[in-house]
Amino acid sequence: MDPMARPPTIRSLGLLLISVLVCLSALAGQPKFSDIENIGRRDITEGSWNLYSLEKEIELGRRLAATIEQNAHLLEDAEVLEYVDELVQRLARNSDARLPFTTRVIDSDELNAFALPGGFLYVNTGLILEAETEAELAGILAHEIAHVTTRHMTNRLTKARVFQWITLPLLFVGGPVGFGLQQAMGLAVPMTFLKFARNDEREADFLGLQYSYQAGYDPAALIDILERLKERGREKESRLARVFSSHPMTRDRIQRAQKSIAGVLPDRSDYVVSTSSFDRIRRRLQRLQQANRILEPGQEAGPRLRRRTKE
Repeated sequence: MDPMARPPTIRSLGLLLISVLVCLSALAGQPKFSDIENIGRRDITEGSWNLYSLEKEIELGRRLAATIEQNAHLLEDAEVLEYVDELVQRLARNSDARLPFTTRVIDSDELNAFALPGGFLYVNTGLILEAETEAELAGILAHEIAHVTTRHMTNRLTKARVFQWITLPLLFVGGPVGFGLQQAMGLAVPMTFLKFARNDEREADFLGLQYSYQAGYDPAALIDILERLKERGREKESRLARVFSSHPMTRDRIQRAQKSIAGVLPDRSDYVVSTSSFDRIRRRLQRLQQANRILEPGQEAGPRLRRRTKE
């Protein structure tokens, strides 16, 4: 070993960690894509680094989906499933997606929809019934499709893994100095990831508005349902807890969506607001609820207590 060589100091390690975190934050704040005429031909993940190939991401999503479906009560109604899947596929065809989407409907009063890596998308019956128009439902689903196209979840998993790698040397720093540095980094990491999560939501809103617009829907419908959900949140309804924890309805988020519509999406003379198919599916779900006939696979028809999604 070179006698003149010196081991890295605490200061140099700290500077290295700060530099990496700054780089990660810069990636999270990259300019959004506004060239809507190129939707479907642009690389929406350009500039991001991801340890997961698309094949690995789909496999990860498949494993997560299996866990979800073991613990959730899926709706087994062919008419409702066909309608929701057709809507998702229409939005996906007008997006930057580079993988297929698999759609499932969960029998739950909670107002929620979410997407897993690899294109596995779930929507609750409660959210379908909450939407007043097909354009509102399309706006929410387009938002979830945008999370998939931008690969938000595996991007965050990649950053978490990189952070684990670069903080490994701290394990070998002992005493009060090492403990203090670990404590300081422990405070920095959650703040960084929280900021990134907010950026994820903003990006998904921005791109989701483009996708619903490209599919022919009125993009302002997303504002309508966000405003309504925000008001419901003030009432602290329990069935809103999950949607607010993963998709907070802040005033800033709504204002940004309004600016995106005004600044990026050209005016059209005609938009799709709602359809007879949407009205028919909502009426069907309402009848199923009233009759308590949303059944588990293999269960015979008849009155029973309606089962909610398992936590």
